[in-house]
Amino acid sequence: MKTMLSLEFLQIYWWCVVSLLGGLLVFMMFVQGGQTLLFGLCKNELQKDMVINSIGRKWELTFTTLVMFGGACFAAFPLFYATSFGGAYWVWLAILFCFILQAVSYEYRKKPDNFLGQKTYEIFLFINGSLGVILIGMAISTFFSGSDFLLNEHNFVQWQTPFRGLEALGNIMLYPLGIAVFFLSRVGGALYLINNIDDEEIRASARKAALKNTILFLPFFLAFAAWVLSKPGFGYDEAGEVSVVAFKYAHNFADMPIIAVAAVAGVCGVLFGVFKGAFTKSIYGIVPFGAGVVLVVTALFLISGLNGTAFYPSFSDLQSSLTIKNASSSRYTLNVMFYVSFLVPVVLGYIVAVWRAMDSKKITASEIERDHHAY
Repeated sequence: MKTMLSLEFLQIYWWCVVSLLGGLLVFMMFVQGGQTLLFGLCKNELQKDMVINSIGRKWELTFTTLVMFGGACFAAFPLFYATSFGGAYWVWLAILFCFILQAVSYEYRKKPDNFLGQKTYEIFLFINGSLGVILIGMAISTFFSGSDFLLNEHNFVQWQTPFRGLEALGNIMLYPLGIAVFFLSRVGGALYLINNIDDEEIRASARKAALKNTILFLPFFLAFAAWVLSKPGFGYDEAGEVSVVAFKYAHNFADMPIIAVAAVAGVCGVLFGVFKGAFTKSIYGIVPFGAGVVLVVTALFLISGLNGTAFYPSFSDLQSSLTIKNASSSRYTLNVMFYVSFLVPVVLGYIVAVWRAMDSKKITASEIERDHHAY
């Protein structure tokens, strides 16, 4: 193909795409966060049905975004896909199991004569919204901490423990982001319910929940940020040799000020969204909040892989660490997919149009009482 772009440009472009999908995935976890609010937010069964039907109309989008993230990794960075999804498979199986519980719960919670009972399925939704979210947050943290694997001369993954990724549960430094994402998803869930449900009692409870969970979120996020900005990172030179570099991620922000500005703007967007949701009568706090979450998480992914940084480091063997250069597909494959990716805005536009159509009419108590096909 005569018009093929440079391999370096394509690798950077696809890492940006993967980073954006990661940001969208974390934002979409407001669905999981909303599920965990069931037991504290709702005062009766009708309110519980309203909340579940509000977030239940979006639950497929979170899973779809996760699949898109995995698909982009598989196509653009197949060695990373094989190492993480194939090597640390117990973690990803646990995450998948949490999403299976979610799908089953929405399908069978209100079915007559279900042998597990309605309460059991609501507990399943809480497990999906808590354990599933925390595990995803901890998996993202391994981009900065490193994982226990090495690659042999044929690039076959050799995981160094039989726990296949679950050994990360023993690393206390991975918990701050996992717990922070959990509380962040609850904030997003509360802000979305304020926007989507036309019920003053639920909105009042959701405003309190948004503020409370923001307060709980901040110390964990600040602990994670302090850890990332102060810790050594994993850089590589022109020859591809990986080494430990002091304050690598802090230097990445300094060397790429546009990403630093995006991260700061994202934090401001999140806080502004919380302010609108918790302290004003506005129902649109979810908008700046969502944009802010996407910006912050995208920035974190970008500093983990750009500016000569190994995005999936190995602390068993530094030279087995994955970079956007050694983990990517061929130039031809990346180039073909580059043109195919132009269809993504069309798909996103369709999703936005369907989303607006579904949310144009707010959920009310009378609607849920009349709807015999509600979740």
